[in-house]
Amino acid sequence: MPRFAYHQFLYGSDNYGVLVHDPETQLTAAIDAGDHSAYQQALDEKGWQLSHIFITHHHGDHTEGLEALATSTGAHVYGPSGDNPGHVHIMTQLSEGDEIAFAGEQIKVLHTPGHTLDMLNFYLPTESVCFTGDTLFSLGCGRVFEGDFNMMWHSLSKLMALPSDTIIYSSHEYTEANAKFALSVDPDNQMLKDRAAEVASKRAQGQPTVPSLLSEEMATNPFLRASDSGMRAYLGMAEATDAEVFAEVRTRKDNF
Repeated sequence: MPRFAYHQFLYGSDNYGVLVHDPETQLTAAIDAGDHSAYQQALDEKGWQLSHIFITHHHGDHTEGLEALATSTGAHVYGPSGDNPGHVHIMTQLSEGDEIAFAGEQIKVLHTPGHTLDMLNFYLPTESVCFTGDTLFSLGCGRVFEGDFNMMWHSLSKLMALPSDTIIYSSHEYTEANAKFALSVDPDNQMLKDRAAEVASKRAQGQPTVPSLLSEEMATNPFLRASDSGMRAYLGMAEATDAEVFAEVRTRKDNF
């Protein structure tokens, strides 16, 4: 049984915020702070007091509410050491290999550059939970804006090395669109076909498709399947490196 309670909520058109709450200590952490009012509404709904804010990267849809949320709650703000605009409310800067103590548990910091150079993911081993920001999505991965394809593949490989039962909280509701693309590069994958149908059913009912399991992603997410012989054959890349296959898949997604 997980020790912490998790509350996921939408803001903007497709962003997900998450609150992590420990019933014993009453500590509560927010993953990102893209919209002050949405986060405050979620806190009020649950009756929780914010103590920590974990920023994954500098993009505005993850940070626009940071100043107001930090000021109104007094929460301690953790963020990337390479934070591009230099958000002044980040109190503790984090890098690869750092660990954060939260309610007596350790949160491991993974630096996963590619989408941005400062991207951080937060992994809670005792909870089997990882917050992947815009690095790994349900059936997708982030567009490579500031890094390069090799960098992004290396970052995704870090996540692929986590235990298969890891619960993946990503930051956007992109799964239905991602499924359509995934089928274009991995059309013979029956598990993917089944998952795409399940995703379509959930979205038709207004249900979220996040979080997902890493094992699901490994079996159906084309960005994690660069070594799969079937997908390689379909792409005509049987002799390519995994990084080259990933780059081809990401390029196709960019133009899909």
